[in-house]
Amino acid sequence: MAVISREIIEQAKLWRRDFHTRPELGLKEYGTARTISELLSSFGLDVHTGIAETGIVATLRNGEGPSIGLRADIDALPIQELNEFDHISQHPGLMHACGHDGHTAILLGAARHLSENRHFRGTVHFIFQPAEENVGGGEMMVKEGLFERFPMQAVYALHNWPGLPVGEVAVSQGPMMASQDNFYITLTGKGCHAAMPELGADPVVAGAQLILSLQSLISRRLSPLEQTVISLTQLQAGEAINVIPETLHMSGTLRCLSRTTRETCWRLIEEYVQAVPQPYGVKGEVRWEFGYPVTQNHPAQAVILRDAAENAPGITQVHFNNAPSMAAEDFAYLLEACPGAYFWLGADGTTPSASLHSPRYDFNDDIIPLGIGVLATLVERELRA
Repeated sequence: MAVISREIIEQAKLWRRDFHTRPELGLKEYGTARTISELLSSFGLDVHTGIAETGIVATLRNGEGPSIGLRADIDALPIQELNEFDHISQHPGLMHACGHDGHTAILLGAARHLSENRHFRGTVHFIFQPAEENVGGGEMMVKEGLFERFPMQAVYALHNWPGLPVGEVAVSQGPMMASQDNFYITLTGKGCHAAMPELGADPVVAGAQLILSLQSLISRRLSPLEQTVISLTQLQAGEAINVIPETLHMSGTLRCLSRTTRETCWRLIEEYVQAVPQPYGVKGEVRWEFGYPVTQNHPAQAVILRDAAENAPGITQVHFNNAPSMAAEDFAYLLEACPGAYFWLGADGTTPSASLHSPRYDFNDDIIPLGIGVLATLVERELRA
């Protein structure tokens, strides 16, 4: 069991609050990356910068042995913070509303602890990834040769998790989070006077039918065992109240827990978009914005992570093979390229945490030592001296 010093814990809390005051969007985390690099260099690590623009990999070697990676995300969100504490964001319209400031501080704390307490044999790569939020910095790092430049047998990551109590961890041997794709549908009919609908082809009525049909896709065209979410979130049509518009635009998101289901949904949505509007004399087209794949843990690494968490200081319960979330995470790209596992670290103290991406969210500093402890214990157990 790794024992984390009080000095490292308190320092990590200060780092976290400093990052929180100066959030930066994906691929623009220049100040954040500079601070991270300076700290890692001060720990004596071999630091490599400029991967996927602002990404960093720092390497700690301690003799011959296997190599593993630990990853944290470093970017913030375009959200105006509504908190009132001293470390509130100083960058208007930006905030760390997902806890990446805490993930970064935890990984820095683990790097310092392991550099000072080398109870392992082998190599650890500390991966500080930019642009997790929507931009896909994980995919960029993989494409730029992350695993070729820094070979590793496994890679691991964490995310703080509101809804799970402090001291608890959740990890599964399969999907942890869903894939994410966005779709943009255009229905084109024939505009006319609203009092004479027979002279036109109404995309609004066709759109209403399409929305209902897409929901029945899940209940009638897929097995109930195939967990899927289709959410229509945007709808725009018309300018005048007495005119049936020529076009209607709608968009939404698709979330799936397997590649097979995802591909089936792509095909079915395209079929519905073309077929459902036809009886109304309306033409349907769909444009896709393909996003993150399923965050799929590898079974062996999930067990290794579970065992490490069960032996980490302060962890009171480990939930194994829990239900996945339909949110998405671009650590999925790393897991497609390398064996590994991803876990949730409980964030709810005596007062439940605000939800992720809320303008009132703040990372719970009480879980910083727990996160450092799990990562350090993982390294010490998988790279046994």
